[in-house]
Amino acid sequence: MRTSFTVSKTVPATAAVVAIPVASDGPVPKEVGLTRAQLTAMGFEGKCCTTMPIAPAPGSKSARVLVGIGAVKDINEATMRNIGAAAARACAKHGSMATTLAGVSRLNKRAAAKVFVEGAALALHRWVNLKNDKSSLPALTKITLVGDSTDTKAGVAEGVAVATAVCTARDHANTPPSHLTATKFAKEAVAIAKKSGLKVTVYDKKQLETMGCGGIVGVNAGSVEPPRVVKLVWAPAGATNKVVLVGKGVMYDSGGISLKPSDAGHASMKMDMSGAAAVLGAMSTLKALKVKTHVTAYLMCTDNLPSGSAMKLGDVLTFRNGKTAEIHNTDAEGRLILADGLSLGAEGKPDAMVDIATLTGACMGALGKKMAGVLGNNQGVVDQLLASSGRTDELLWQLPLFQDYRALLDSNVADMKNVGGPYGGAITASLFLNEFTGGIPWAHLDIAGPMESDSDNGWLNRGATAFGTRLLVDFVVNFKKPVKAPKK
Repeated sequence: MRTSFTVSKTVPATAAVVAIPVASDGPVPKEVGLTRAQLTAMGFEGKCCTTMPIAPAPGSKSARVLVGIGAVKDINEATMRNIGAAAARACAKHGSMATTLAGVSRLNKRAAAKVFVEGAALALHRWVNLKNDKSSLPALTKITLVGDSTDTKAGVAEGVAVATAVCTARDHANTPPSHLTATKFAKEAVAIAKKSGLKVTVYDKKQLETMGCGGIVGVNAGSVEPPRVVKLVWAPAGATNKVVLVGKGVMYDSGGISLKPSDAGHASMKMDMSGAAAVLGAMSTLKALKVKTHVTAYLMCTDNLPSGSAMKLGDVLTFRNGKTAEIHNTDAEGRLILADGLSLGAEGKPDAMVDIATLTGACMGALGKKMAGVLGNNQGVVDQLLASSGRTDELLWQLPLFQDYRALLDSNVADMKNVGGPYGGAITASLFLNEFTGGIPWAHLDIAGPMESDSDNGWLNRGATAFGTRLLVDFVVNFKKPVKAPKK
C-alpha cells in the first residue's frame, strides 16, 4: 500500500491540500469562508460524498477541497468509509492531505478513523506493476487525520492493517497467471505469514497424493504447474474459539476439458483465486488486530487446464474424507479443491468453518456483481457473516441450502456427481461442499459476482476487488461459538 497515514493535533503547514467536511444542514464551518447560500449557488449542498475545490485560505499555500458528509445523524461506518474514498479521490492529484473528516460523526473515534482509512486507502490503490506508464498512480501518498485522541491513533493502525491486506489481495488477484503460479503464490504466503506471526506449512503434489487429497490433485492433472496447499495457523494464547477458513485458489481456470468460451469472462479467470487471496489477506491482519480466536486457514492452489493428462468427464475422484465424486463437468472444479480443504479443516474439530470462492456463474446470475451469496448448514454462522457484511459494506444475500436438491447430485458409480444439472447451481454446489464439512457448523461464500469491479466507484477500483477480505477479518474479530441452530 503506497499511502501512509498519521495523526496530528493540528493541520500540518506542509499539507498540500486540506479536505474540509461540510454537512448538508447546520452551520458551515467558519474556515470555509462562504455562507450556505453561496455554496448552494455554486452547486454544492453538502450531500454525502460530493466534493468541490475552493480557493486556498488567505495567507495559506494549501489547496482546499470541500467534502460533503450529508446529515451528521446519518453517518454510519459504511458512509464514513465512502466519505474517506470521496475525499481521497478529490485530493488525489496532491501529494499530501490533512482533514478533520474522521472526527465529524457520532461514531466512536476509533471506528470512524478505521473505516475512513479503509475508504481512502482502497480508493487510492492501483495495480500498475506491468505498465511502463505509471501516470495513473495518484500523487496522494500521505494523509493526516487531525485529532489528538488515542482512539483515533488506534483506529488508524487498524485501518492500515486491514487496508494493506485488501490491497495485497487485490494485487494477487490482478496478477496474470503466468506471473503468479500456485508455487509462487505459496512462496508469497510464506513470506506474509512470517511477517504476520503465523505458523505456515506448504504441501506439494506428492504430499497431497499421500494425504488422499484427490480433488486438488485431479484438478491439477492437466497442468504443468504443480499444486500447492498452504496451511496458515494463528494460535493466540488462551484462545477458546476455533475457526477454519478455506479459500479457493484456482490461479487460472480454463474450464479444463469443459473449456470456457473465449470471451472477457475467460480473461478474468486469473481472478479465480480471489477466495484464497482474501483468506491470506485476512490472516495477515490477525496479529495487528490482536484477534483472540484460533484461526486455521487452507489456501487450495492450482490451475485448471486441458491437456492429454487432464481430468476427464466420467472420471471418479476420491477426496481426503474418503468420499467419491463422478466428474460431469471439469469446469466445476472449485468445489473439488474446496472439498479437500473442508475435509482437512473438519479434522481439527473447529467451532465453525467458512469457505470463500468464486464458485458459480449461477450465483452471479441470481445476485449480480454487487453482492455475494451465503449458504450454510448452521444459521448461527450465517448470521454472524451477515452481521459482518453489514459492518463492512461487503454485501451478502442468504440463499437456501435446500436439501431436496441433494438428489440432483446422485451418481450411478460414485457417492455423488460434481454438478446437479442446469438449475439452482449455487445451491447444488453448496450441497456438494456440505458433504465434506463433517457436520461442523459451516457457511459458504460464493463471490463470483463481486470478485471484479467494472469501474472506479467509492472504495472500489476497476479490477479485482478482494471482496471478502474485510468481511472475514470482521467475522473472526467478532466470532462467537454458534448455537447449533437449524439452517433456514
